[in-house]
Amino acid sequence: MSEREARQALAQGDVPGAVAAAKRLIESSPEGPEGYFLLGMAAAEGGHVAKAIPLIEAAGARGGKADHLAQLARLLVLVRRDDEAAAAAREAMARKPSDALTFDTIGCVLARIGDHEGSLAPFAAAVEGEPENTEYRYNLAAASAFTGRVEEARRHYETILSQEPGNARVHYALAILSRQTADANHVARLEAALHEVEQTGEAPGDGLRIRYALAKELEDLGDTAASLRHLSAANRAQKQVIGYDFAQDEAIFDAIEVLFADPGEALAMGAGRSGAAPIFVVGMPRTGTTLVDRILSSHSEVEAAGELQAMPLAVKKLAGTSSRRVLDAETVLASAAIDPAALGEAYLARAKVHRGQGRPRFTDKLPANFLYIGHILRALPDARVVCLRRGPLDTIWSNYKNLFASQSAYYAYSYDLMDTARYYARFDRLMALWEQFWPGAVLQLSYEGLVADQEAQTRRLLAHCELSWDPACLSFHENRSAVATPSAAQVRRPLNRDGVGKWRSYEEALAPARAWLDAQGIAVE
Repeated sequence: MSEREARQALAQGDVPGAVAAAKRLIESSPEGPEGYFLLGMAAAEGGHVAKAIPLIEAAGARGGKADHLAQLARLLVLVRRDDEAAAAAREAMARKPSDALTFDTIGCVLARIGDHEGSLAPFAAAVEGEPENTEYRYNLAAASAFTGRVEEARRHYETILSQEPGNARVHYALAILSRQTADANHVARLEAALHEVEQTGEAPGDGLRIRYALAKELEDLGDTAASLRHLSAANRAQKQVIGYDFAQDEAIFDAIEVLFADPGEALAMGAGRSGAAPIFVVGMPRTGTTLVDRILSSHSEVEAAGELQAMPLAVKKLAGTSSRRVLDAETVLASAAIDPAALGEAYLARAKVHRGQGRPRFTDKLPANFLYIGHILRALPDARVVCLRRGPLDTIWSNYKNLFASQSAYYAYSYDLMDTARYYARFDRLMALWEQFWPGAVLQLSYEGLVADQEAQTRRLLAHCELSWDPACLSFHENRSAVATPSAAQVRRPLNRDGVGKWRSYEEALAPARAWLDAQGIAVE
């Protein structure tokens, strides 16, 4: 009776009632797993994840079921214990779950740690179990898109829209799934969906996603004026919602420059962790980082580990600051006391779970790691760093027009053209500082140069990373590994010049940013 009472209480949001019932269950059956599992779930529901984990682990130690392990994996991911989460999720799958929720939970954990290929089987099982559940089908569609199964993804997305015509996430996902044409696009459907959102006031963020979808499709069709109208309206509204002020990012850049004002002293703080040789691909977003990651991971000695939070989280933890943000000025300045070897060890431990192919080298493609280059060079002396550089106005425009994770603090600047220009200028200044401090340590690779002479620049890239020549790197578009970025469609095609000079179609809108960059002495041609 206590088990049923606990489950009913949890379903009704009655955490105290669930706790009481779970405790009675433990008292009556101390060797059984269910009481500990339900008590842990009640703790998690009450926001006490750290207390929930050992309770669900206790359930596992008493012969816990697949759903117990899946929920444990979900909580471990929340506290960034990715290696343990991966092990729990895979063990849950091995125990043959019997319900769709458990399959979907396993898939979500695997997707969260970057194993999109591995997430397909549990997501498919969840959809098979509950085919009308659109959340489960959305997860399967996204995993299909990330792994290059474009038509499967399209089919699942359309199935969702047949049930939920106003689903903004799906409308946006379909827009970026492939390039739209005059004969095959969703503009009319998107305009109807936008009208419905504006009339009914749907969930926050729906209008943002649909306007971004419209902007993308209209640009594909060559209607740049209409594309810009939707994009400008979406970005103005989103900037107001998040309350962004460029001073937030400026304080971080200022703190980094203060911290590394004397690189000799900074490097003398201790010896880093040698070996493992990660390759960091960094830069402003939408500048070719995914492209270069695909080139490198096409090499027989390199695997792509994804956009890892390993370095930001390792710095945050070892800095010991109490702020809720992973990166802020306080954390940057406190990181001066971090031992480089400890940082290197912490990074490699976090990165390990994202490696699966057994190759000797791996890439970490988090663009924002350009903020951590000083830490990387101190902590991982054998690492290689490649920074993508793209023309300033193409960079600014591409950041402005792409919808990043709407809650991500890394890209909050991107909802305003002038904020993006200011961010670019500080990025440019910081990269010059790293080059001044450690000449040649970072390969600054031109996107335009790579497009103009693919083989020569690929050879230069491989030489910097101390990799032998591998002709497979020229056929990066044949690389079948997952891509979980807006560049997924582009990097599955051969290299082309489509992205060079795109800003000229929006020259009037970019005029203030261009003039400001010129006043800062930053060449824009």
